[in-house]
Amino acid sequence: MSIERFETGPRMSQVVVHGNTVYLAGVVANKAKGESVTRQTEEILSIIEGHLAKAGSDKSKLLSATIYITDMKNFAEMNAVWDAWVSPGNTPARATVEARLAAPPYHVEIMVTAAK
Repeated sequence: MSIERFETGPRMSQVVVHGNTVYLAGVVANKAKGESVTRQTEEILSIIEGHLAKAGSDKSKLLSATIYITDMKNFAEMNAVWDAWVSPGNTPARATVEARLAAPPYHVEIMVTAAK
C-alpha cells in the first residue's frame, strides 16, 4: 500500500495517508494563539477540514479524535464548538486529556484519524 505525506518537515508530516486511512498530526491554532478556547478550537477545526480535504476526506469520515486541553475548566467551552462542528450521526471515537502543550499560548490541540 502506498503512503502519501503532506506538509512534510524534518520532524513530522501534518498529514499521512496510508491506504484509505488519513492520519493528522496534532493541530494547534497559530493565528488565534493566546486567544480564547472557543477561538482556538474554531481555528483548529477549520485547519482540520482543510487537511482532510487535501487528503480526499471530510469530517463525516472521522474515525477517532484525541483532544488535548490545558485546563478541564474549559471543557464545556471547547465542546460547544466541537458539537456545532462535528457531523451529526458520524461522531468519532474520542478522548479528551488535560495536558501541558508545547507553549503557554496554546490552550487546545486536536489530532484526528479519518477514512478516505
